[in-house]
Amino acid sequence: MADGHALRVGFGTHKPPYVFEGEQRGLEVEIVAAAMQAAGLSMKVEHAPMERLQLMLSRHQLDAMATTNARGSVEEHLSQPYLQYSNMAVALSSRQLRIERIADLSQYSVSAFQRARFLLGDEFRQMAQSNPRYREEPRQITRNRLLYSGRIDVAIGDPRIFRYLDALVAEQVDTSQALTWYPLFPPSDYQVGFLDPQLRDRFDEGLALIRDNGVYADIQRRYAGH
Repeated sequence: MADGHALRVGFGTHKPPYVFEGEQRGLEVEIVAAAMQAAGLSMKVEHAPMERLQLMLSRHQLDAMATTNARGSVEEHLSQPYLQYSNMAVALSSRQLRIERIADLSQYSVSAFQRARFLLGDEFRQMAQSNPRYREEPRQITRNRLLYSGRIDVAIGDPRIFRYLDALVAEQVDTSQALTWYPLFPPSDYQVGFLDPQLRDRFDEGLALIRDNGVYADIQRRYAGH
């Protein structure tokens, strides 16, 4: 692949600061790109909702898919973890919801990111399957609109993404409303799923190299303020 075409790598839709759709940048995109480059590989970024990416990978329309892990994996060969998301539940503070464990979400309307039911563990999947008011949105920004407008009780996502998107919906909903965050989940390690295990191995070598030579830390520092 280093001598041929660029690898087709799928990333989700717009979720700054991790992925800026259509801009070839973001914390996640740049880490994966740097690891690829260090491994002598090149990539072509393709954006789509997570369910669509999984389908494209299964049809070999992609060579790899980012932001997955062993829970969400179907047939791909997983890299070493390259990034952590801190997924949490969030609600309007004015609602005064009592949420102490994942099972408590079953009594509320909940919106999460696509494939959250696979990526966030067995207890969350059981809640999602039994809760008729559980939904998954292909676009992260939709959850900001739904939560601030009172159309859902609880959103699930990474606080950095949520806060970043607040500025984009501020003219549509009241983003000054206080929020309460519920730390129900441990940090989520995410990996790149490759169809070819040899390419996975090369990516892992590149990832180890950028961790050692400071490139990984430099990328993280550029996004530390977000």
